[in-house]
Amino acid sequence: MARKPNPVDLRLLSKVSKLYYEQDLTQQEISERLRLSRPKVSRLIQQAHKEGIVQITVLSPQDSFADLEQALEQRYHLQEAVVVEIDAGLAQEAVSRQIGIAAANYLQRTIQHDDVIGVFWGVTLNGMVNALQPCEVKNAHVVQMVGGLGPPEAEEHATGLCRRMARLLNGTLTLLPAPGLVDTPQVKDVLLTDSYVQGAFDAFASINVAYIGIGSASPTSWIMRNQVLTASEIETLQRKGAVGETALRFFDDNGQPVYSNLDHRVIGITLDDLKQVDRVVGMAGGPEKDAVVRAALNGSIVDVLITDHILAERILA
Repeated sequence: MARKPNPVDLRLLSKVSKLYYEQDLTQQEISERLRLSRPKVSRLIQQAHKEGIVQITVLSPQDSFADLEQALEQRYHLQEAVVVEIDAGLAQEAVSRQIGIAAANYLQRTIQHDDVIGVFWGVTLNGMVNALQPCEVKNAHVVQMVGGLGPPEAEEHATGLCRRMARLLNGTLTLLPAPGLVDTPQVKDVLLTDSYVQGAFDAFASINVAYIGIGSASPTSWIMRNQVLTASEIETLQRKGAVGETALRFFDDNGQPVYSNLDHRVIGITLDDLKQVDRVVGMAGGPEKDAVVRAALNGSIVDVLITDHILAERILA
Protein backbone atom coordinates (compact mmCIF):
# COMPACT_ATOMS: atom_id res chain seq x y z
CA MET A 1 0.00 0.00 0.00
CA ALA A 2 1.48 3.40 -1.06
CA ARG A 3 2.36 5.87 1.67
CA LYS A 4 0.21 8.97 1.85
CA PRO A 5 2.17 12.20 1.35
CA ASN A 6 2.74 14.22 4.48
CA PRO A 7 0.21 17.05 4.84
CA VAL A 8 1.55 20.52 4.12
CA ASP A 9 2.32 22.35 7.36
CA LEU A 10 1.24 25.84 6.30
CA ARG A 11 1.94 27.28 9.73
CA LEU A 12 5.57 26.11 9.62
CA LEU A 13 5.99 27.30 6.03
CA SER A 14 4.72 30.74 7.01
CA LYS A 15 6.92 30.92 10.11
CA VAL A 16 10.09 29.95 8.25
CA SER A 17 9.28 32.40 5.44
CA LYS A 18 8.75 35.32 7.82
CA LEU A 19 12.01 34.61 9.62
CA TYR A 20 13.88 34.40 6.33
CA TYR A 21 12.32 37.24 4.32
CA GLU A 22 11.03 39.67 6.95
CA GLN A 23 13.56 39.28 9.76
CA ASP A 24 16.57 38.56 7.50
CA LEU A 25 17.69 35.48 9.42
CA THR A 26 20.00 33.13 7.55
CA GLN A 27 18.93 29.57 6.88
CA GLN A 28 21.48 28.41 9.45
CA GLU A 29 20.03 30.74 12.11
CA ILE A 30 16.51 29.49 11.37
CA SER A 31 17.79 25.91 11.61
CA GLU A 32 19.19 26.56 15.09
CA ARG A 33 16.18 28.53 16.33
CA LEU A 34 13.52 26.02 15.19
CA ARG A 35 15.70 22.92 15.67
CA LEU A 36 15.38 21.89 12.05
CA SER A 37 18.13 20.62 9.80
CA ARG A 38 19.66 23.13 7.42
CA PRO A 39 18.50 21.18 4.30
CA LYS A 40 14.99 21.02 5.80
CA VAL A 41 14.86 24.82 6.10
CA SER A 42 15.93 25.17 2.46
CA ARG A 43 13.20 22.75 1.34
CA LEU A 44 10.57 24.59 3.38
CA ILE A 45 11.49 27.93 1.76
CA GLN A 46 11.23 26.37 -1.71
CA GLN A 47 7.88 24.79 -0.78
CA ALA A 48 6.60 28.16 0.47
CA HIS A 49 7.14 29.52 -3.05
CA LYS A 50 5.28 26.59 -4.62
CA GLU A 51 2.34 26.95 -2.23
CA GLY A 52 2.06 30.68 -2.92
CA ILE A 53 2.87 31.67 0.65
CA VAL A 54 5.86 33.63 -0.64
CA GLN A 55 5.27 35.78 -3.73
CA ILE A 56 8.08 37.98 -4.99
CA THR A 57 7.24 41.14 -6.93
CA VAL A 58 9.93 43.19 -8.63
CA LEU A 59 9.03 46.89 -8.59
CA SER A 60 10.55 49.02 -11.35
CA PRO A 61 11.47 52.68 -10.78
CA GLN A 62 9.01 55.16 -12.23
CA ASP A 63 11.28 56.06 -15.15
CA SER A 64 12.13 52.43 -15.91
CA PHE A 65 10.77 50.53 -18.91
CA ALA A 66 11.60 46.99 -17.79
CA ASP A 67 8.41 45.52 -19.30
CA LEU A 68 9.10 47.14 -22.67
CA GLU A 69 12.70 45.94 -22.59
CA GLN A 70 11.66 42.39 -21.74
CA ALA A 71 9.02 42.36 -24.50
CA LEU A 72 11.61 43.48 -27.09
CA GLU A 73 14.13 40.91 -25.84
CA GLN A 74 11.63 38.07 -26.07
CA ARG A 75 10.07 38.97 -29.42
CA TYR A 76 13.36 39.61 -31.22
CA HIS A 77 15.64 37.25 -29.25
CA LEU A 78 17.89 40.10 -28.14
CA GLN A 79 20.67 39.74 -25.59
CA GLU A 80 19.42 43.01 -24.08
CA ALA A 81 17.19 45.98 -24.82
CA VAL A 82 17.77 49.38 -23.21
CA VAL A 83 14.80 51.76 -23.42
CA VAL A 84 15.11 55.43 -22.45
CA GLU A 85 12.42 58.03 -21.89
CA ILE A 86 12.15 60.98 -24.25
CA ASP A 87 9.72 63.86 -24.62
CA ALA A 88 7.16 63.51 -27.40
CA GLY A 89 7.89 65.81 -30.32
CA LEU A 90 11.64 65.91 -29.71
CA ALA A 91 13.62 66.50 -32.91
CA GLN A 92 15.48 63.56 -34.46
CA GLU A 93 18.98 64.84 -33.63
CA ALA A 94 17.99 65.51 -30.01
CA VAL A 95 16.67 61.95 -29.69
CA SER A 96 19.90 60.61 -31.18
CA ARG A 97 21.92 62.49 -28.57
CA GLN A 98 19.76 61.08 -25.75
CA ILE A 99 20.26 57.56 -27.04
CA GLY A 100 23.98 58.24 -27.32
CA ILE A 101 24.05 59.07 -23.59
CA ALA A 102 22.28 55.78 -22.80
CA ALA A 103 24.78 53.95 -25.03
CA ALA A 104 27.69 55.50 -23.09
CA ASN A 105 26.17 54.23 -19.83
CA TYR A 106 25.71 50.79 -21.38
CA LEU A 107 29.31 50.70 -22.61
CA GLN A 108 30.70 51.68 -19.20
CA ARG A 109 28.55 49.02 -17.51
CA THR A 110 29.49 46.19 -19.87
CA ILE A 111 33.06 46.85 -21.03
CA GLN A 112 35.56 44.12 -20.18
CA HIS A 113 39.33 43.89 -20.19
CA ASP A 114 40.71 43.07 -23.66
CA ASP A 115 37.52 44.13 -25.49
CA VAL A 116 38.03 44.99 -29.16
CA ILE A 117 35.37 47.59 -29.97
CA GLY A 118 34.29 48.42 -33.50
CA VAL A 119 32.76 51.85 -34.25
CA PHE A 120 32.32 54.20 -37.18
CA TRP A 121 30.53 57.60 -37.41
CA GLY A 122 27.27 59.47 -36.93
CA VAL A 123 25.27 61.69 -34.59
CA THR A 124 24.37 58.92 -32.12
CA LEU A 125 27.97 57.67 -31.93
CA ASN A 126 29.10 61.23 -31.34
CA GLY A 127 26.56 61.57 -28.52
CA MET A 128 27.88 58.35 -26.99
CA VAL A 129 31.52 59.46 -27.08
CA ASN A 130 30.62 62.92 -25.72
CA ALA A 131 28.92 61.27 -22.73
CA LEU A 132 31.69 58.72 -22.03
CA GLN A 133 33.66 59.05 -18.82
CA PRO A 134 37.27 57.81 -18.58
CA CYS A 135 37.23 54.06 -17.91
CA GLU A 136 39.67 51.97 -15.93
CA VAL A 137 39.83 48.98 -18.22
CA LYS A 138 42.89 47.08 -19.42
CA ASN A 139 43.87 46.52 -23.04
CA ALA A 140 40.76 47.98 -24.68
CA HIS A 141 41.21 48.41 -28.42
CA VAL A 142 39.09 50.59 -30.73
CA VAL A 143 38.77 49.70 -34.43
CA GLN A 144 37.34 52.03 -37.08
CA MET A 145 35.01 49.84 -39.15
CA VAL A 146 34.30 52.21 -42.06
CA GLY A 147 36.34 54.92 -43.75
CA GLY A 148 35.57 58.57 -43.10
CA LEU A 149 32.44 60.26 -44.43
CA GLY A 150 31.38 63.87 -44.45
CA PRO A 151 33.66 66.83 -43.64
CA PRO A 152 36.83 65.60 -41.82
CA GLU A 153 36.55 68.50 -39.37
CA ALA A 154 32.99 67.49 -38.38
CA GLU A 155 32.54 66.31 -34.79
CA GLU A 156 30.90 63.04 -35.91
CA HIS A 157 33.65 62.13 -38.41
CA ALA A 158 34.90 58.58 -37.79
CA THR A 159 38.59 59.37 -37.25
CA GLY A 160 37.97 61.95 -34.52
CA LEU A 161 35.35 59.78 -32.81
CA CYS A 162 37.67 56.78 -32.70
CA ARG A 163 40.59 58.82 -31.36
CA ARG A 164 38.49 60.36 -28.56
CA MET A 165 36.97 57.02 -27.64
CA ALA A 166 40.34 55.23 -27.45
CA ARG A 167 41.68 58.05 -25.25
CA LEU A 168 38.73 57.82 -22.83
CA LEU A 169 39.11 54.05 -22.61
CA ASN A 170 42.85 54.38 -22.15
CA GLY A 171 43.14 51.94 -25.03
CA THR A 172 44.86 51.42 -28.35
CA LEU A 173 43.51 52.32 -31.76
CA THR A 174 43.33 50.99 -35.31
CA LEU A 175 42.19 53.61 -37.81
CA LEU A 176 40.97 52.97 -41.35
CA PRO A 177 42.84 55.73 -43.24
CA ALA A 178 40.60 55.98 -46.29
CA PRO A 179 37.33 57.55 -47.43
CA GLY A 180 34.23 55.53 -46.60
CA LEU A 181 32.96 55.86 -50.16
CA VAL A 182 35.05 56.36 -53.30
CA ASP A 183 34.09 57.25 -56.87
CA THR A 184 34.91 53.95 -58.59
CA PRO A 185 35.70 50.31 -57.72
CA GLN A 186 39.14 50.85 -59.23
CA VAL A 187 39.95 53.54 -56.67
CA LYS A 188 38.85 51.16 -53.92
CA ASP A 189 41.13 48.42 -55.28
CA VAL A 190 44.10 50.75 -55.17
CA LEU A 191 43.37 51.88 -51.59
CA LEU A 192 43.01 48.27 -50.43
CA THR A 193 46.65 47.66 -51.35
CA ASP A 194 47.76 50.14 -48.67
CA SER A 195 49.21 48.30 -45.66
CA TYR A 196 47.42 50.50 -43.10
CA VAL A 197 44.06 50.02 -44.80
CA GLN A 198 44.66 46.28 -45.00
CA GLY A 199 45.66 46.25 -41.34
CA ALA A 200 42.29 47.76 -40.40
CA PHE A 201 40.47 45.12 -42.48
CA ASP A 202 42.48 42.39 -40.77
CA ALA A 203 41.42 43.80 -37.38
CA PHE A 204 37.70 43.31 -38.18
CA ALA A 205 37.98 39.62 -37.29
CA SER A 206 39.13 40.50 -33.75
CA ILE A 207 36.16 42.77 -32.93
CA ASN A 208 34.00 41.24 -30.19
CA VAL A 209 31.60 44.17 -29.67
CA ALA A 210 30.45 46.75 -32.23
CA TYR A 211 28.48 49.96 -31.73
CA ILE A 212 26.45 50.92 -34.78
CA GLY A 213 23.95 53.58 -35.72
CA ILE A 214 20.98 52.55 -37.84
CA GLY A 215 20.09 55.01 -40.59
CA SER A 216 17.13 55.27 -42.90
CA ALA A 217 17.28 55.11 -46.69
CA SER A 218 15.47 58.40 -47.13
CA PRO A 219 16.16 61.93 -48.43
CA THR A 220 16.22 63.26 -44.84
CA SER A 221 18.85 60.82 -43.54
CA TRP A 222 22.32 61.80 -42.29
CA ILE A 223 24.01 60.40 -45.40
CA MET A 224 21.79 62.56 -47.61
CA ARG A 225 22.08 65.73 -45.53
CA ASN A 226 25.86 65.37 -45.69
CA GLN A 227 25.79 64.65 -49.43
CA VAL A 228 27.37 61.22 -49.10
CA LEU A 229 24.96 59.85 -51.73
CA THR A 230 23.11 61.52 -54.57
CA ALA A 231 19.32 61.65 -54.86
CA SER A 232 19.59 59.28 -57.85
CA GLU A 233 21.60 56.73 -55.84
CA ILE A 234 19.15 56.71 -52.92
CA GLU A 235 16.20 56.36 -55.33
CA THR A 236 17.86 53.35 -56.97
CA LEU A 237 18.36 51.72 -53.58
CA GLN A 238 14.74 52.40 -52.60
CA ARG A 239 13.52 50.76 -55.83
CA LYS A 240 15.55 47.69 -54.87
CA GLY A 241 13.67 47.60 -51.55
CA ALA A 242 16.18 49.30 -49.24
CA VAL A 243 14.67 50.81 -46.08
CA GLY A 244 17.79 51.32 -43.97
CA GLU A 245 21.54 51.12 -43.69
CA THR A 246 24.37 50.72 -41.28
CA ALA A 247 27.95 51.44 -42.27
CA LEU A 248 26.61 52.23 -45.78
CA ARG A 249 25.42 48.64 -46.15
CA PHE A 250 21.73 48.71 -47.09
CA PHE A 251 19.00 46.25 -46.12
CA ASP A 252 15.30 45.67 -46.82
CA ASP A 253 12.36 45.48 -44.41
CA ASN A 254 13.30 41.88 -43.52
CA GLY A 255 16.81 42.96 -42.63
CA GLN A 256 18.29 41.21 -45.68
CA PRO A 257 21.12 42.87 -47.65
CA VAL A 258 20.23 45.00 -50.65
CA TYR A 259 23.19 44.82 -53.01
CA SER A 260 24.05 47.50 -55.55
CA ASN A 261 27.04 49.01 -57.34
CA LEU A 262 27.56 51.07 -54.19
CA ASP A 263 28.96 48.00 -52.39
CA HIS A 264 31.93 47.97 -54.75
CA ARG A 265 32.80 51.54 -53.70
CA VAL A 266 32.37 51.30 -49.90
CA ILE A 267 35.55 50.85 -47.88
CA GLY A 268 34.54 49.16 -44.67
CA ILE A 269 32.97 46.20 -42.95
CA THR A 270 30.17 44.24 -44.65
CA LEU A 271 26.88 43.06 -43.11
CA ASP A 272 28.13 39.47 -43.29
CA ASP A 273 31.30 40.42 -41.37
CA LEU A 274 29.22 42.37 -38.86
CA LYS A 275 27.12 39.29 -38.12
CA GLN A 276 30.28 37.46 -37.05
CA VAL A 277 30.78 39.91 -34.16
CA ASP A 278 29.76 38.45 -30.79
CA ARG A 279 27.70 41.48 -29.71
CA VAL A 280 26.41 44.18 -32.05
CA VAL A 281 24.86 47.11 -30.20
CA GLY A 282 22.38 49.02 -32.35
CA MET A 283 21.50 52.58 -31.36
CA ALA A 284 18.48 54.23 -32.96
CA GLY A 285 15.32 56.07 -32.06
CA GLY A 286 13.10 58.97 -32.97
CA PRO A 287 10.18 59.59 -35.31
CA GLU A 288 12.02 58.64 -38.51
CA LYS A 289 13.29 55.22 -37.45
CA ASP A 290 10.25 52.90 -37.07
CA ALA A 291 10.69 50.93 -40.28
CA VAL A 292 14.48 50.79 -40.18
CA VAL A 293 14.74 49.58 -36.56
CA ARG A 294 12.05 46.97 -37.13
CA ALA A 295 13.93 45.79 -40.23
CA ALA A 296 17.24 45.54 -38.35
CA LEU A 297 15.50 43.49 -35.66
CA ASN A 298 13.79 41.24 -38.23
CA GLY A 299 17.16 40.51 -39.80
CA SER A 300 18.95 39.93 -36.47
CA ILE A 301 21.47 42.59 -37.44
CA VAL A 302 21.74 43.70 -33.79
CA ASP A 303 22.09 41.71 -30.57
CA VAL A 304 21.47 44.67 -28.25
CA LEU A 305 19.07 47.53 -28.99
CA ILE A 306 19.22 50.96 -27.36
CA THR A 307 16.17 53.02 -28.26
CA ASP A 308 13.49 55.37 -26.92
CA HIS A 309 10.24 54.35 -25.25
CA ILE A 310 7.97 55.83 -27.94
CA LEU A 311 9.66 53.88 -30.74
CA ALA A 312 9.75 50.73 -28.60
CA GLU A 313 5.98 50.93 -28.07
CA ARG A 314 5.35 51.46 -31.79
CA ILE A 315 7.56 48.49 -32.76
CA LEU A 316 5.79 46.18 -30.31
CA ALA A 317 2.35 47.42 -31.39
